[in-house]
Amino acid sequence: MSDFQRIAFEFMYWAEGISAAVSLIFYSRIKDKYWEYFVFYLIFIFLSESIGRWGGLFFEYNKQAFYNYFVIPVQFIFFYWLYAARSFGKMNLFLILSSVYLLSFIPSEFLYSENKVMFSLNYTLGCLILMILVVMEYYKQINDSDILNFDKNRMFYINLGVTLFYIGTLPFWTFLELIKQYREIFNIYFAYFLISGIIMYMLFSISFIWGKQSS
Repeated sequence: MSDFQRIAFEFMYWAEGISAAVSLIFYSRIKDKYWEYFVFYLIFIFLSESIGRWGGLFFEYNKQAFYNYFVIPVQFIFFYWLYAARSFGKMNLFLILSSVYLLSFIPSEFLYSENKVMFSLNYTLGCLILMILVVMEYYKQINDSDILNFDKNRMFYINLGVTLFYIGTLPFWTFLELIKQYREIFNIYFAYFLISGIIMYMLFSISFIWGKQSS
């Protein structure tokens, strides 16, 4: 990585930590509401990234398998729950989308070797499903009678962050093997991946600070 990428990588890690810390500070506002699970999610992400960084110093584990089979699926399934089950109130939709995503691991086992940094098929499908939910959330917010107070809507910040990071980097991870052959394009898109990650976690922090308690 370049010096800029290393710095951005560090900032992204600490942005995750700050987001988790902010969520704990404002935990009393959302205690006993479904938003408290977002706090647990952010703590999970920070702990997972910490294990990814330093876990190898204390125990042996397969880092790629840890992310591909555990961390990334938890991320997608959590957001499916947050959007489909909570924001839209459609538990059946959450169950269907989660099942479709998890079933995509079956063909991935046959189509992709274990040395892939990230499984393209199920990650692409996971992002496409998330993209549909993101568009539905934008539609919901636009048609909300309280649209003028969008800055108090916690989901506005979360949706924007998810758009920039997960949806914005979808082509990068989908066509990673192809993009890696063009170093300049790879470096630009990898830099975007890091910067959008920092912005997303900053927006997550803002969602706790500015988001209204009833949202």
